[in-house]
Amino acid sequence: MQPLIDNARTFGQRPEEFAELAEGQSPQVLFITCSDSRVVPALITGARPGELFELRTAGNIVPPYASQLPTSEAATIEYAVEVLGVRDIVVCGHSHCGAVGALVRGDDLTAVPAVRDWLAHATPRPAGAAEDPEVAEGVQSHVLTQLLRLRSYPCVERRLAEGRLDLHAWYYEVHTGAVRTHRPQTDTFESL
Repeated sequence: MQPLIDNARTFGQRPEEFAELAEGQSPQVLFITCSDSRVVPALITGARPGELFELRTAGNIVPPYASQLPTSEAATIEYAVEVLGVRDIVVCGHSHCGAVGALVRGDDLTAVPAVRDWLAHATPRPAGAAEDPEVAEGVQSHVLTQLLRLRSYPCVERRLAEGRLDLHAWYYEVHTGAVRTHRPQTDTFESL
């Protein structure tokens, strides 16, 4: 913790670098990814403050849209699309994902009921080999499922129909730093 505190103490000593951020934000991308501490969107993309609007959830899950009981995830997506006017949404899964790995393996999650119930939103169960520590196939199929789920959000559906929004599925390899994107033409994940 001490290195983090030390950096936080010196961080505010460069106000000229951040003064412009007080005027507002206008990110072009909503980046939806896992809460995993090894996945750092700004590091992966090289984004500076104000360039990415981030949504981080366990397993990069996009829950079903429900206007009666809105979730913070739905509110974040709606705000990014309707208020900020993002032009792109990236759903980025990653290798060695504990959430997707638990789903692929069918782990008993009774000791963590909130996690178990949250992961129920990921259905259907991702494909993949239970013995694969990277859970690459499982994560990639899971990301595509979340992208489909995004399409059911009214604001996303409308912007897609208007040609004002693009969706992207990414897969980040924690152990190499490589990023792959889904190519619908071949239904494969290939290097960016």
